[in-house]
Amino acid sequence: MNLTALRHVSLCLVASAAIAGCATNSDNSADDPEAGSLSEAALSNSEQTAFNYFVSKGLTKVQSAGVVGNLMQESSVNPASVEFGGGPGRGIAQWSVGGRWDTSKSDNATWYASAHKLSRGALNTQLDFIWYELTTFSGYGLAQLKAATTVTAAVAAFQDKFEICGTCDSSKRITYAQQALSAYGGGSSGNTGAGCFSNTLGKEMPDNACVQSKSDDLWYQCSNGAWVDRWTDPDACNGVHAL
Repeated sequence: MNLTALRHVSLCLVASAAIAGCATNSDNSADDPEAGSLSEAALSNSEQTAFNYFVSKGLTKVQSAGVVGNLMQESSVNPASVEFGGGPGRGIAQWSVGGRWDTSKSDNATWYASAHKLSRGALNTQLDFIWYELTTFSGYGLAQLKAATTVTAAVAAFQDKFEICGTCDSSKRITYAQQALSAYGGGSSGNTGAGCFSNTLGKEMPDNACVQSKSDDLWYQCSNGAWVDRWTDPDACNGVHAL
Protein backbone atom coordinates (compact mmCIF):
# COMPACT_ATOMS: atom_id res chain seq x y z
CA MET A 1 0.00 0.00 0.00
CA ASN A 2 1.27 3.50 -0.86
CA LEU A 3 1.26 5.38 2.43
CA THR A 4 1.17 8.78 0.71
CA ALA A 5 -2.18 7.83 -0.77
CA LEU A 6 -3.76 7.15 2.61
CA ARG A 7 -6.61 9.46 3.44
CA HIS A 8 -6.47 11.58 6.58
CA VAL A 9 -8.10 9.85 9.52
CA SER A 10 -8.49 11.04 13.08
CA LEU A 11 -6.96 9.29 16.08
CA CYS A 12 -9.34 6.75 17.45
CA LEU A 13 -9.88 4.87 20.67
CA VAL A 14 -10.79 1.23 20.32
CA ALA A 15 -12.24 0.38 23.70
CA SER A 16 -11.00 -2.80 25.28
CA ALA A 17 -13.62 -5.21 26.62
CA ALA A 18 -12.86 -8.05 28.94
CA ILE A 19 -14.13 -11.42 27.80
CA ALA A 20 -13.28 -13.47 30.85
CA GLY A 21 -15.38 -12.86 33.93
CA CYS A 22 -15.52 -9.09 33.94
CA ALA A 23 -16.51 -7.95 30.45
CA THR A 24 -18.54 -4.79 30.66
CA ASN A 25 -21.36 -2.88 29.07
CA SER A 26 -21.69 0.89 29.13
CA ASP A 27 -23.75 3.47 27.29
CA ASN A 28 -21.16 3.59 24.50
CA SER A 29 -20.02 -0.05 24.32
CA ALA A 30 -21.20 -2.90 22.13
CA ASP A 31 -22.26 -6.27 23.40
CA ASP A 32 -19.56 -8.08 21.41
CA PRO A 33 -16.78 -8.74 23.92
CA GLU A 34 -14.26 -9.25 21.10
CA ALA A 35 -14.96 -5.86 19.56
CA GLY A 36 -12.30 -3.26 20.02
CA SER A 37 -9.09 -5.02 21.02
CA LEU A 38 -6.67 -2.15 21.54
CA SER A 39 -3.95 -2.13 18.94
CA GLU A 40 -2.05 0.83 17.48
CA ALA A 41 -4.92 3.25 18.09
CA ALA A 42 -4.47 5.95 20.68
CA LEU A 43 -5.28 5.09 24.27
CA SER A 44 -7.94 7.05 26.10
CA ASN A 45 -7.64 10.02 28.42
CA SER A 46 -8.95 7.93 31.32
CA GLU A 47 -6.15 5.43 30.83
CA GLN A 48 -3.55 8.19 30.84
CA THR A 49 -5.17 9.76 33.91
CA ALA A 50 -5.01 6.42 35.73
CA PHE A 51 -1.38 5.84 34.72
CA ASN A 52 -0.33 9.29 35.92
CA TYR A 53 -2.34 8.87 39.12
CA PHE A 54 -0.49 5.76 40.24
CA VAL A 55 2.88 7.24 39.27
CA SER A 56 2.01 10.26 41.44
CA LYS A 57 1.37 7.87 44.33
CA GLY A 58 4.93 6.56 44.12
CA LEU A 59 4.54 3.47 41.94
CA THR A 60 7.07 3.05 39.17
CA LYS A 61 5.94 3.42 35.58
CA VAL A 62 6.15 -0.35 35.15
CA GLN A 63 4.00 -0.94 38.25
CA SER A 64 1.51 1.74 37.20
CA ALA A 65 1.26 0.18 33.75
CA GLY A 66 0.52 -3.18 35.39
CA VAL A 67 -2.43 -1.66 37.23
CA VAL A 68 -3.73 0.15 34.16
CA GLY A 69 -3.43 -2.98 32.01
CA ASN A 70 -5.71 -4.74 34.48
CA LEU A 71 -8.20 -1.88 34.50
CA MET A 72 -8.24 -1.80 30.70
CA GLN A 73 -9.17 -5.49 30.66
CA GLU A 74 -11.75 -5.09 33.43
CA SER A 75 -13.57 -2.00 32.21
CA SER A 76 -11.68 0.00 29.56
CA VAL A 77 -11.06 2.31 32.57
CA ASN A 78 -14.66 3.46 32.28
CA PRO A 79 -16.12 4.38 35.70
CA ALA A 80 -19.65 3.75 34.37
CA SER A 81 -18.90 0.17 33.32
CA VAL A 82 -21.34 -2.60 34.23
CA GLU A 83 -20.30 -6.23 33.95
CA PHE A 84 -21.16 -7.85 30.64
CA GLY A 85 -24.45 -9.73 30.76
CA GLY A 86 -25.68 -7.85 33.83
CA GLY A 87 -23.26 -9.40 36.32
CA PRO A 88 -22.29 -7.76 39.63
CA GLY A 89 -19.11 -5.97 38.48
CA ARG A 90 -19.15 -2.16 38.54
CA GLY A 91 -16.69 0.63 37.85
CA ILE A 92 -13.12 0.63 36.62
CA ALA A 93 -12.04 -2.30 38.82
CA GLN A 94 -15.36 -4.15 38.50
CA TRP A 95 -16.07 -4.20 42.22
CA SER A 96 -19.03 -6.48 42.97
CA VAL A 97 -22.52 -5.35 43.92
CA GLY A 98 -23.21 -7.00 47.27
CA GLY A 99 -19.54 -6.68 48.15
CA ARG A 100 -16.82 -4.12 47.51
CA TRP A 101 -19.07 -1.92 45.41
CA ASP A 102 -21.73 -1.20 48.02
CA THR A 103 -21.79 -3.57 51.00
CA SER A 104 -18.45 -4.68 52.50
CA LYS A 105 -17.87 -2.94 55.83
CA SER A 106 -15.39 -0.05 55.55
CA ASP A 107 -14.40 -1.43 52.16
CA ASN A 108 -16.87 -0.48 49.48
CA ALA A 109 -16.92 2.26 46.86
CA THR A 110 -20.34 3.58 47.87
CA TRP A 111 -19.34 4.07 51.50
CA TYR A 112 -15.98 5.58 50.52
CA ALA A 113 -17.55 8.14 48.17
CA SER A 114 -20.16 9.14 50.73
CA ALA A 115 -17.62 9.46 53.54
CA HIS A 116 -15.46 11.76 51.42
CA LYS A 117 -18.39 13.65 49.85
CA LEU A 118 -17.42 12.48 46.38
CA SER A 119 -19.29 11.13 43.39
CA ARG A 120 -19.08 7.33 43.30
CA GLY A 121 -19.20 7.44 39.49
CA ALA A 122 -16.26 9.79 39.05
CA LEU A 123 -12.98 8.41 37.72
CA ASN A 124 -10.86 10.14 40.36
CA THR A 125 -13.10 8.83 43.14
CA GLN A 126 -12.63 5.27 41.93
CA LEU A 127 -8.88 5.76 41.57
CA ASP A 128 -8.78 7.11 45.13
CA PHE A 129 -10.74 4.09 46.31
CA ILE A 130 -8.30 1.70 44.65
CA TRP A 131 -5.45 3.46 46.46
CA TYR A 132 -7.40 3.37 49.74
CA GLU A 133 -7.89 -0.38 49.39
CA LEU A 134 -4.27 -1.00 48.43
CA THR A 135 -2.89 1.04 51.34
CA THR A 136 -5.43 -0.08 53.95
CA PHE A 137 -5.71 -3.82 53.38
CA SER A 138 -2.47 -5.73 52.97
CA GLY A 139 -4.25 -8.63 51.31
CA TYR A 140 -4.83 -6.57 48.16
CA GLY A 141 -1.18 -6.90 47.23
CA LEU A 142 0.47 -3.49 47.44
CA ALA A 143 3.69 -5.08 48.73
CA GLN A 144 3.78 -7.51 45.82
CA LEU A 145 2.97 -4.73 43.38
CA LYS A 146 5.77 -2.52 44.73
CA ALA A 147 8.19 -5.44 44.44
CA ALA A 148 7.40 -5.93 40.75
CA THR A 149 10.14 -4.90 38.33
CA THR A 150 8.56 -6.18 35.12
CA VAL A 151 5.21 -5.55 33.45
CA THR A 152 4.32 -9.23 33.74
CA ALA A 153 4.99 -9.29 37.49
CA ALA A 154 3.08 -6.04 38.05
CA VAL A 155 0.07 -7.32 36.12
CA ALA A 156 0.11 -10.59 38.06
CA ALA A 157 0.34 -8.86 41.46
CA PHE A 158 -2.69 -6.65 40.82
CA GLN A 159 -4.61 -9.37 39.00
CA ASP A 160 -4.14 -12.03 41.66
CA LYS A 161 -4.37 -9.95 44.82
CA PHE A 162 -6.65 -7.05 43.96
CA GLU A 163 -8.89 -8.17 41.11
CA ILE A 164 -9.01 -11.80 42.24
CA CYS A 165 -10.53 -12.69 38.89
CA GLY A 166 -11.59 -16.14 37.80
CA THR A 167 -10.45 -16.70 34.23
CA CYS A 168 -8.23 -13.66 34.04
CA ASP A 169 -6.90 -13.79 30.46
CA SER A 170 -3.51 -12.59 31.68
CA SER A 171 -2.04 -12.25 28.20
CA LYS A 172 -4.47 -9.47 27.32
CA ARG A 173 -3.76 -7.68 30.59
CA ILE A 174 -0.04 -7.83 29.89
CA THR A 175 -0.53 -6.57 26.32
CA TYR A 176 -2.62 -3.63 27.55
CA ALA A 177 -0.06 -2.85 30.25
CA GLN A 178 2.74 -2.84 27.69
CA GLN A 179 0.71 -0.47 25.55
CA ALA A 180 0.16 1.88 28.47
CA LEU A 181 3.85 1.82 29.37
CA SER A 182 4.80 2.47 25.76
CA ALA A 183 2.33 5.33 25.35
CA TYR A 184 2.84 7.06 28.70
CA GLY A 185 5.98 5.70 30.32
CA GLY A 186 8.30 6.49 27.43
CA GLY A 187 6.86 9.83 26.51
CA SER A 188 6.63 11.12 30.07
CA SER A 189 10.22 10.21 30.85
CA GLY A 190 11.56 12.93 28.61
CA ASN A 191 13.46 10.48 26.39
CA THR A 192 13.40 10.97 22.63
CA GLY A 193 12.96 8.23 20.11
CA ALA A 194 11.06 5.91 22.46
CA GLY A 195 9.60 2.80 20.83
CA CYS A 196 6.01 1.56 20.91
CA PHE A 197 4.54 -1.86 21.62
CA SER A 198 2.52 -3.17 18.66
CA ASN A 199 -0.31 -5.54 19.52
CA THR A 200 -0.66 -6.31 15.80
CA LEU A 201 2.92 -7.56 15.56
CA GLY A 202 3.23 -8.65 19.18
CA LYS A 203 6.50 -6.84 19.82
CA GLU A 204 8.13 -3.50 20.57
CA MET A 205 8.65 -1.39 17.46
CA PRO A 206 11.25 1.36 16.98
CA ASP A 207 10.46 5.05 16.76
CA ASN A 208 8.82 6.01 13.43
CA ALA A 209 7.83 2.43 12.57
CA CYS A 210 4.64 2.40 10.50
CA VAL A 211 2.16 -0.41 11.20
CA GLN A 212 -1.23 -1.23 9.74
CA SER A 213 -3.43 -2.03 12.72
CA LYS A 214 -5.33 -5.31 12.78
CA SER A 215 -8.05 -3.68 14.88
CA ASP A 216 -9.19 -1.17 12.26
CA ASP A 217 -6.93 -1.67 9.17
CA LEU A 218 -5.65 1.91 9.54
CA TRP A 219 -2.01 2.96 9.54
CA TYR A 220 -0.23 4.26 12.64
CA GLN A 221 3.28 5.54 13.19
CA CYS A 222 5.31 5.27 16.40
CA SER A 223 6.14 8.80 17.50
CA ASN A 224 8.38 8.95 20.59
CA GLY A 225 6.56 6.28 22.56
CA ALA A 226 2.99 6.78 21.29
CA TRP A 227 1.09 5.62 18.22
CA VAL A 228 -0.24 8.49 16.09
CA ASP A 229 -2.22 8.65 12.89
CA ARG A 230 0.26 8.11 10.04
CA TRP A 231 -0.97 11.16 8.14
CA THR A 232 -0.24 13.53 11.04
CA ASP A 233 3.44 12.54 11.42
CA PRO A 234 5.80 14.25 8.94
CA ASP A 235 8.73 11.89 9.66
CA ALA A 236 9.57 9.13 7.21
CA CYS A 237 8.62 5.58 8.20
CA ASN A 238 11.33 3.50 9.83
CA GLY A 239 9.98 0.28 8.36
CA VAL A 240 6.53 -0.38 6.86
CA HIS A 241 4.46 -3.30 8.22
CA ALA A 242 1.26 -4.04 6.32
CA LEU A 243 -1.29 -6.70 7.25
